[in-house]
Amino acid sequence: MQTVLTNRYGLAQARAFGSTITGKLTLGVAATIVIALAAHVAIPLPFTPVPLTLQPLAVLGVGLAFGPVGGFLTLLAYLAEGACGLPVFSPAGPGGVAQLFFGPTSGYLLSYPLVAAIAGGLTRLLGRRLSLFASAAIGCSAATTLLFLAGAAWFMVFTHLPLRAVWIASVAPFLPGEAIKILAAAGIYSTLRRHSRNNRSASSI
Repeated sequence: MQTVLTNRYGLAQARAFGSTITGKLTLGVAATIVIALAAHVAIPLPFTPVPLTLQPLAVLGVGLAFGPVGGFLTLLAYLAEGACGLPVFSPAGPGGVAQLFFGPTSGYLLSYPLVAAIAGGLTRLLGRRLSLFASAAIGCSAATTLLFLAGAAWFMVFTHLPLRAVWIASVAPFLPGEAIKILAAAGIYSTLRRHSRNNRSASSI
């Protein structure tokens, strides 16, 4: 009984801290660190300058966790960190402003705030009618669609390649991995939300 009360008190304290300005800033900085770490889990591909990374999974996760506004602002802060020269982008690029605005992956990077916002916003909108997993899967799928559209459009402008070559270099190789990331993000989100709801229900008894 003592353990249950202690756990409930700890959760209440964590929620209270997360609702303060200091708490929100702390969580935001922590989220940018997670995104940076995911960006450094990169596998270069021999036929394209766009590497395989875990970064999109982290971006979707931040959008789901923080919602449309919080996700947008957190990813905006992440891009600002990269523009200032912090090593938060994938090591496959030059880093800094050059990677953010003048590299082959600039389209992906610049779309991240909107990707997080769409993932968080659409998931919460659909969650009124659909299950947690289904709403998150649809929200993340829509957000990933924007990610690929922005990434491929910039890649085409940057490389001057025809549409088929752009598809092969910037979209097609990443689709299976992104499908797995979408399912993983939706699964983690729905599991944590159910767990949070169960804890709140138990604490109110």
